[in-house]
Amino acid sequence: MLTNFLPSQVNQLTDPKAIAFLQSIQRIALATSVSQYPILTTYIRKGRGVTPIVLLHGFDSSILEFRLLLPLLAAQNETWAIDLLGFGFTQRHKEITYSPTTIRIHLYNFWKTLINGPIILVGASMGGATAIDFTLAYPQVVKSLVLVNSLGYTTSPTFTKYLFPPFDFFAVEYLRQRHILALKLARTLPNFNAKILLAIQCAMLHQEMPLWNDAMISYVKTGGYSDLANRIVQLDKPTLILWGEADNILPLGDAEKFQRDISNSQLIKLKNCGHAPQLEQPLITSQHILQFLNNRDF
Repeated sequence: MLTNFLPSQVNQLTDPKAIAFLQSIQRIALATSVSQYPILTTYIRKGRGVTPIVLLHGFDSSILEFRLLLPLLAAQNETWAIDLLGFGFTQRHKEITYSPTTIRIHLYNFWKTLINGPIILVGASMGGATAIDFTLAYPQVVKSLVLVNSLGYTTSPTFTKYLFPPFDFFAVEYLRQRHILALKLARTLPNFNAKILLAIQCAMLHQEMPLWNDAMISYVKTGGYSDLANRIVQLDKPTLILWGEADNILPLGDAEKFQRDISNSQLIKLKNCGHAPQLEQPLITSQHILQFLNNRDF
């Protein structure tokens, strides 16, 4: 039986690896300054190593996006994945304003409570922006960075800050409805690719969590990490930039900007790969990350 706090739709999954990954999810009642109540925060921890790797997922996503990458990393190093505040399966409270600031505070409290030592941050898409923001705020915590098709220079449209009811609800609900339509289509087509079906199921599972709409609306209205671009040059940590060349969400030029602005950085472009190397090329992605860490003796 799967963890009882997950949505009932989890029982529709048939992939053994995805099920095993979900069964390894843990929760901690995390005390933070962003809420008067503890926040039930979901995470996974596997493997052993001197310096833990911490994986940060992208926008409107969850730790499930690391279901293929985390086991590969954990085979050689202690590896964590956390559902960021307002996202994934981490608990949401109505009184919280979900923003880069509250995400950073929540992540710091998670680190302080469960890890409390130097870490290697790996951020994918929006998780990359979170990793950068966290590193700039707490440089003593982070030994090195890995940015995977990271947000940082490309920002969301400014009009999202000014959405008001009911348009804010419709804008966010669109994210869920596109997954529902894709899932219905997949189930009606004969011999549909099982991997794509699983990807759709995993991508929409967290959207059934309580207060998902409220948290998403709150975050979108803040404008997200729109003020990050000018601060990236302040990074001085060893940084690996991994970028799928066929990314149709963030331009390849952003990868080259990261390499230009981060003095101690290395860029590796992944051929025949799009926006999510952690799902599209998990083995190659893990090899690059582990080689980067091994070369620096973390």
